[in-house]
Amino acid sequence: MSDYLEKIKSAEEVAWINPEKIPAEEGLARIEFSEADIDDAAARLERFAPLIEKMFPETAPDRGIIESPLTEISAMKEQLNKDGADLEGRLFLKRDSDLKVSGSVKARGGIYEVLKHSEELAFESGLLKGWDDDYTRLASDEAREFFGKYKIQVGSTGNLGMSIGIMSAALGYNAIVHMSMDAKQWKKDLLRQRGATVIEYEGDYGAAVEQGRAESDADPMSYFVDDENSSALFLGYAVAAKRIQAQFREQGIVVDEDHPLFVYIPCGVGGAPGGVTFGMKVVFGDNAHCFFVEPTQCPCMIVGLETGKMSDICVQDIGLTGITEADGLAVGRPSGLVSRFMQLFLSGEFTVADDKQNPYLRQLWKNEGIYIEPSACATFIGPARMCSSEEGRKYLADNGLVDKMAGATHVVWATGGSMVPQEIREKLLNE
Repeated sequence: MSDYLEKIKSAEEVAWINPEKIPAEEGLARIEFSEADIDDAAARLERFAPLIEKMFPETAPDRGIIESPLTEISAMKEQLNKDGADLEGRLFLKRDSDLKVSGSVKARGGIYEVLKHSEELAFESGLLKGWDDDYTRLASDEAREFFGKYKIQVGSTGNLGMSIGIMSAALGYNAIVHMSMDAKQWKKDLLRQRGATVIEYEGDYGAAVEQGRAESDADPMSYFVDDENSSALFLGYAVAAKRIQAQFREQGIVVDEDHPLFVYIPCGVGGAPGGVTFGMKVVFGDNAHCFFVEPTQCPCMIVGLETGKMSDICVQDIGLTGITEADGLAVGRPSGLVSRFMQLFLSGEFTVADDKQNPYLRQLWKNEGIYIEPSACATFIGPARMCSSEEGRKYLADNGLVDKMAGATHVVWATGGSMVPQEIREKLLNE
C-alpha cells in the first residue's frame, strides 16, 4: 500500500498529485469525446433556450440560457492568505450555486440530459419536426400528455436529483428520484413540492442508484439517468468551459503559458467535475490545471486513481465510512467512465475534513456576502493548500509555474447553495 493510501485510509487530509497525467493534446486524442461533442451539447441548449425561458421565467434575463456569474473574491483571498495560504494571482468564484431552476452545478448536466432525451422522444413522435422547429411547443398540453406516458428516474444524494426531478416534472414526466440517506430533508421536500416522487433509502448513494436503475430497467417506458456512466451528463457539464471562456474575455482575464489557470472542483461520483475538467482541457489545454476536492471519509476518486482500480474499489474497501456532512460528495465509488478520463487530465486532489466546511462557509459570507452549501465550501482547501503544501509547491516547480503565479487565475467552483432554505442558512452561519 502506498504512503498516500495509508494517509487516505487514516482519513488524513492530503494533497495528492496525479502521476499519470499526460499532455492535454495527447490525452484528448485517446478518448472518445471531442470539442465537436461539446459544441453539439451547447447548440442543443441554445435550441431549448426559448422553452426554458417560457417554463422558468427567472431565466428571462438570460433568454433561457442557464448560466452563473464569475465573481472575483479578493477579500476571501486575503483571508486565506492570513491563514497561511501564500496564494498569488487572482481568486474567483464560479457561482454555479446561483444557477437558475435547480441551484447547483447539476443544472448543467442533469437538465441537459433531460432535454436531450426529450428532444429524441419529440422527434420520434413528431412533436418536433427538426432543429429549426419551435421548441416552446414542448410546453403545450399535448406535449405534457405525451411526456406523461414516460418516467425519468435517477439515484442521487441531492443536487442531481433536484435538477432531474424539477425539469422532468415541469415537462410532464413521471419523475422519480431515488435518494440516499445522505440527502438533506429540504431537498426531498422541495422535489415533492415540484411534482416529483421521492423514494428514500437507508443505504448510501450506491444503494439508491442500484435500486433506481433496476426499477427503471424493468419498465420499457422509463429512462434512467446514470450518474456513474452517462456521456450526456458529462458533455452537459463540459459546456461550462466554453461559457467561462467567454466570461474571461468579458473580464479581460488572460489564460496562456504565462498566465496559468487553476480550477478547484468538489467531487462526488465525478460526473460534474470530470465534465468541467474535460471542457477546460479542450478550451485551455495544458494551461488549465484542474484539482478535485473530496471529504476525508469519502474520497472515492482519489482512491480509484491512486490504486488504479477506478470504479472497482470503494472507500469502504480501505476502511473509511463514506459518511460526510457534504451530502453532494457522499459517494463511495467513482464513475468508471470519468475516472478513466481523469487519469489522463486531472492535476491532483485535495481532501478535506468535515470540520473545515462550515468555517469556510462563514468566512465567505463574512468577507464576500456570498452563501454557498457546505459541500461547495470544502473546495476552498484547494487554493488554501495549492501554494502552501509541499506537494503543491513541488507541482508548481515541476511544471515551471513558480515564477508565473503572480499572473495566475484561481477559480473555486461553487457547486450549490442558492436554494438552501433561510432557516438552514442561518443555522449554519451561526453554528
